[in-house]
Amino acid sequence: MKEIYMTNTVSRISHQEVEACMDQLLLQYPNLKKVLLIPPDFTRCYSYAGEITQVLYKKLSPHALVHVMPALGTHMAMDDEEKEKMFGKVIPEEAFLIHHWQTDTVSLGKVPREVIEEISQGLYSTEIEVEVNEKLVHGGYDLILSIGQVVPHEVVGMANYSKNIFVGTGGRQMINQSHMLSAICGMEKALGVTDSPARKVFDYAQKHFLDGKLPLVYIQTVTTLEDEEVSLKGLYIGASRTPFEMAAALSEQLNICHVEKRAKKLVTYLDPYELKTTWVGNKGIYRTRMAVADGGDLIILAPGVKAFGENQEMDNMTRTYGYKGRDYVLNLFQKGVFENRIMAAAHLIQGSSDGRFTITYCTRPENLSKEEINQVGYEWMDYEEAAALYNPETLKEGWNTLENGEEIYFVKTPALGLWKVDEE
Repeated sequence: MKEIYMTNTVSRISHQEVEACMDQLLLQYPNLKKVLLIPPDFTRCYSYAGEITQVLYKKLSPHALVHVMPALGTHMAMDDEEKEKMFGKVIPEEAFLIHHWQTDTVSLGKVPREVIEEISQGLYSTEIEVEVNEKLVHGGYDLILSIGQVVPHEVVGMANYSKNIFVGTGGRQMINQSHMLSAICGMEKALGVTDSPARKVFDYAQKHFLDGKLPLVYIQTVTTLEDEEVSLKGLYIGASRTPFEMAAALSEQLNICHVEKRAKKLVTYLDPYELKTTWVGNKGIYRTRMAVADGGDLIILAPGVKAFGENQEMDNMTRTYGYKGRDYVLNLFQKGVFENRIMAAAHLIQGSSDGRFTITYCTRPENLSKEEINQVGYEWMDYEEAAALYNPETLKEGWNTLENGEEIYFVKTPALGLWKVDEE
């Protein structure tokens, strides 16, 4: 196919330009009868993928059977309110498919042990089974369009491209082991890095099991938030790795905020409609940790967080073992405690500061109580009390001086970027 690249950092890519790009794409695939769209779920509501999915559905549905399968990974299925917010009322309920990561996958092959050992420089020795939702392989689709946002990410370095398939529509083994690989190699070495260890695993799997075998095209966006509105800055479409590389380069420019000094106190806010568990809400930790001073405080305003895991299995694992540090979790891992649920071990490692700074979760007590938050290893503050001190409606992005003279750094939308102090 002829790939499509569009960048506009001066203003934004307009909806009309998006429509024209989708027309240019679909003209290359005449006579489509059955199409699968794979957008992200609501945790990527700032991706502009919802709008693109609507455009594609309107263009395709008059003459083709179109299914929409949100790339849930291990996240909970989208509810009706989330679907309407992200996809409008364009897509009927019967068009949606739900990905069940525990049951719906088929194996495409394995990434060999020696490849993983080379990627991890000997830190991790295992083969990794490559699984995807069986409908990608056996669904009889003429075209599969993976739609998503390239943005700094705690596991894969830069989100999207083949991660949307191998994790978003993937199964237990790939999700487990790619996350553990990243945790063992060191999350802070991966954040914002295009060629991270987990990405190298996905690249191997893409080359050996997807390229030339599925009618798969990637639609990748780069966005920013301007005046509370999503601004589309980059749109890159193609079957090769090139669109991802271009998007990653733009995201590195637009979505990584280089802070001049580490903050003694950093406050971040989790949108209650977007982030409802610590499993995804811990983006507030991942994306800001490199801007928090040693011995500092990270305050997470979490009015909508009601659980730890996105499913009961992972919620139980978090409640049982907690965010209590890399060495503690690795010791349990080596004893075989996590068995076939090592994504939980990776998540618990990544959600800890390892004692470098204090993490305080500010929840509504009817959602998660002080006792529950303390039990997993975090400090707690009542959300209303915290919001009175650090009002997310009045704080500005970046440095703020409070009425009491205290200096804090505020990040309103952690899912949209990465905040870091460049090491000397």
